[in-house]
Amino acid sequence: MKKILIASIILASQLSWAQFTDINIVKEVKVKKKGVVVSAHPLASEAGAKILRMGGNAYDAITATQYALAVVYPQAGNIGGGGFLVGVKNNGEKFTLDYRETAPKKASRDMYLDKNGKANTDLSQNGRLAVGIPGSVAGFFATLKYCKLPMEKIIQPAIDLAEQGFAITEQEAEMLNNNTEHFKKHNKSAIVFVKDTPWKAGDLLIQKDLAETLKLIQKLGAKGFYEGKTADLLIAEMKRGNGIITLEDLKNYKVAERKALEFEYKGNNVVSMPLPSSGGLLLAQMLRMASFENLEKYQLNSTQAVQIMTEAERRAFADRAEYMGDPDFIQDKTTYLISDEYLKGRWKSFSFDKATPSSEVGKIIEQPKESTQTTHISVLDKDGNAASVTTTLNGYYGSKVLVSGAGFFLNNEMDDFSIKPGVPNMFGAVGGEANSIQPNKRMLSSMTPTILLKNGKPYMVVGTPGGTTIPTSVYQSIVNVVDFKQNANIAVNAPKFHHQWLPETIKVENNFPESTIAELKKKNYTFEKVKQIGKTEVIVLDENGNIHAVADGRGDDSVAVE
Repeated sequence: MKKILIASIILASQLSWAQFTDINIVKEVKVKKKGVVVSAHPLASEAGAKILRMGGNAYDAITATQYALAVVYPQAGNIGGGGFLVGVKNNGEKFTLDYRETAPKKASRDMYLDKNGKANTDLSQNGRLAVGIPGSVAGFFATLKYCKLPMEKIIQPAIDLAEQGFAITEQEAEMLNNNTEHFKKHNKSAIVFVKDTPWKAGDLLIQKDLAETLKLIQKLGAKGFYEGKTADLLIAEMKRGNGIITLEDLKNYKVAERKALEFEYKGNNVVSMPLPSSGGLLLAQMLRMASFENLEKYQLNSTQAVQIMTEAERRAFADRAEYMGDPDFIQDKTTYLISDEYLKGRWKSFSFDKATPSSEVGKIIEQPKESTQTTHISVLDKDGNAASVTTTLNGYYGSKVLVSGAGFFLNNEMDDFSIKPGVPNMFGAVGGEANSIQPNKRMLSSMTPTILLKNGKPYMVVGTPGGTTIPTSVYQSIVNVVDFKQNANIAVNAPKFHHQWLPETIKVENNFPESTIAELKKKNYTFEKVKQIGKTEVIVLDENGNIHAVADGRGDDSVAVE
């Protein structure tokens, strides 16, 4: 922490002529009777905190933070993608907003198959055909009925950041440099993210086109995005390649307000996202199956705990492939899938003696490497309103296509459909008919924004990016706090692991305990070490009103206080 703060001061002194160069990354705060915002970028968190200071509530702040992330965190923050919001008001009201992208009207089940019936994942992951109808801006306006401030004020911090520019961090510079060739390949005109020399920490990123797009939204409301100039620019971008989104698609996009998925876990009311998020359902399954073995008896990342949790993950992800999709298009079996009767039957094959072969819970299919993207925000205001939001472009910078003249990246969310049943997506997740492509359908997601309540009051606000690692990271964070009695910092930053049925391998971070790995290898488990899993943002509120907010140490994530 000390090194981060010192670097911030040096950066600010070198670039004091610009407005947004004081990048003060705060990883942890402990406060009382104050609102807190935790997100992937310090300037975005500060944008949310600024709105709280202006009299806004948690929903004002989380909307402002999302807009700001579209500017300062373009690899995942967005107005060209979609997301899920889970909210709990201080009067006990619970709600969710589904502003997930939808398939265009011209989409079809076999649109990514060649003449031989082979899936072309490049088309579903890169370029204009990969784009689903963006839902983020509609979602921000759907949130407005829970807000206290007008959208004109909520959006202003993002406009300032885009127009005046901000100093990028070392991680952001590296990411832009790594994607330069992708940007050149998929954009036919010059874009602000490509320059003649490599990006470096402290470089100023100014986005005039994006500022103008945000001003149109500020002036015209949602129509400033889904109709008029911005919509025309988006459709023109579609026509530069093989994109199929139309003006009618944009105009007809609707946010879905859904009943929150709620379940009890050890005295806590867990409030999460229902389908088309697989996250809430997976979370319910994993927590409940793990509870059959009295998980609280064991220690964080012990051999027994990791085995129990892994086997719960294995079974839940097998169900994801078979049963989960857009509830408006399939029979929603959530109630059955989280019932004790079903889960106890699912758990009968568990044994401490050895790993359960994945072949016993589904058909084995070879999997590709997994990528991990997306971004999360957790907010709690001084009045006890809580909000948890996860948004995404899917891959880093989505489809890599920037809308020329409008300044924002478009998602590649169509890849989250089963482009061919049995063929895994970019995260290695296998899907079946339940998640096949259909016009106007929402693709299955792993995003898991979640709020835990104790005695009817917010106790924990949690979420993370990470593709299919999202539900397992949220699962582990909850278990770390509830079962293993760890504080928020340890819950977030302890080494994480991930299993998703297929492939058979357990992914573990490089600093995962070697003793646990060695013991589990004796039981036929296999492992793959990875640099990181997720970037979890957590707020924990105890019975005395003490708030402990922690931003993940794996990135530039940061906490801001009202």
